[in-house]
Amino acid sequence: MGDTENSAPGPARPDDDLQALREGATAPPPPAPPHCPDCGLPQDRYPTLYPGHWVLLESGITVPSHQLPPRRRWLTATDGTAWNTWDAEPTPGALCRVVHHLVCPYATTTATWPWPWGTALRAENGRRAQRLFGLPGLRDFPDAC
Repeated sequence: MGDTENSAPGPARPDDDLQALREGATAPPPPAPPHCPDCGLPQDRYPTLYPGHWVLLESGITVPSHQLPPRRRWLTATDGTAWNTWDAEPTPGALCRVVHHLVCPYATTTATWPWPWGTALRAENGRRAQRLFGLPGLRDFPDAC
């Protein structure tokens, strides 16, 4: 009837890898340490709804959901899974987490922040990385000054 016997089976949801990449769910899985591969700072690592994908969220930081643009708001469920709310309108007073790659001083992201706190958090992460690892100074990060 067809060539199904000769073709390799594909993933159940082939777009999961691309979507996880778009959302920043690119953290190294356990047993690797939950450190950013770009700046080396330790973060909170969570499994995502995309099988086999993990995300690094800023450690100990929650922000009002309306302070982040749509598709950048991460929540954590009681089972320890993190998920991106995408375009869902946050309820008044809702808090969310910030994905680390948006505020990593060494990431190659082109994200721009219209909010001063996002730029300040990226600059603070640059200072933390410099103090912890002796990495290049803040003068290398134009948006951190």
